[in-house]
Amino acid sequence: MKSPFKYLVTTGMSLCSMLMLLPAKAQTDLDGIMMNKNNFCTGFQYTYNTWDEYWEGKLKRTNLNLGNVTTQMVGWMGNYGITNKLNFLFSVPYVWTKSSAGTLHGMDGMQDLSLSLKYKFLETKVGKGKLTLIGLGGFSFPVSDYVADYQPLSIGLGSKNVTLRVIGDYEVNKMFVTGAAAYVHRRNIFIDRDYYYTDEVHYTNEVEMPDAATFQLRAGYRGGLFGAEAVVNNWTTLGGFDITRNNMPFPSNRMNATVVGVNFKCNPRAFPGMSLIAGGSYTVAGRNVGQTLSASGGLFYVFDFNRKPKTTK
Repeated sequence: MKSPFKYLVTTGMSLCSMLMLLPAKAQTDLDGIMMNKNNFCTGFQYTYNTWDEYWEGKLKRTNLNLGNVTTQMVGWMGNYGITNKLNFLFSVPYVWTKSSAGTLHGMDGMQDLSLSLKYKFLETKVGKGKLTLIGLGGFSFPVSDYVADYQPLSIGLGSKNVTLRVIGDYEVNKMFVTGAAAYVHRRNIFIDRDYYYTDEVHYTNEVEMPDAATFQLRAGYRGGLFGAEAVVNNWTTLGGFDITRNNMPFPSNRMNATVVGVNFKCNPRAFPGMSLIAGGSYTVAGRNVGQTLSASGGLFYVFDFNRKPKTTK
């Protein structure tokens, strides 16, 4: 009987897509908005991903040994305004995976902690609108001892990552366009076997992880009580190798994906500081990734530590 791993893709890219295309909550590491000094935005987000078709290299196919592969995440996220121009952001997700067919068991656990500094180095008037340029540096690393070499049901890829991102945002009368580009450097990982095969045999437990580049374009309406946007996101692995019919999925596979989505945000007038978010996305093109359909929602609140407590005489 053929191994059920043989025709699978990794959920690692599904997780990456899930984290890259976060809904339009207040001030993420991908948008052109900054948190004010001494304001702290925090909350929780739930994301559901599913796929039953995937690209094996450039060939799109299904696998009846797996059926539908689902990935769910509950993430705690936050953003603190150190100054009006410098923000500190963090996120840590709990992830669990499952397949609807076959004998493989899903996994669950804490995935990777992400820490970022976001700096606004330019804000100027251009025509009738405002142009903002932002730089971001981030670092992420696993916070649990999960098994990366268990694809496609591993909860992550296990690498330590350094991300450098540039963001440009232009806004006119609450309508905006935001573009972002990033380079992701990924450290090598170690797996629980002494040799493995990619496009050649490696007699080691160390896996060289290829770096990656990501690009995003978003446009929409940014109002005081309501916001909506359309998003196009591209992730390209700068190296790696294709899944072959005689090989199993592997953490260092070349994984490319183009994802489109929509996001919505509501700030209830009755609860100042609160934000409700929702969004969805779909992978329209890829290589060695699942054609993932995602939906998410969350609740966030902004704490203003600038306010002085009221006193009574």
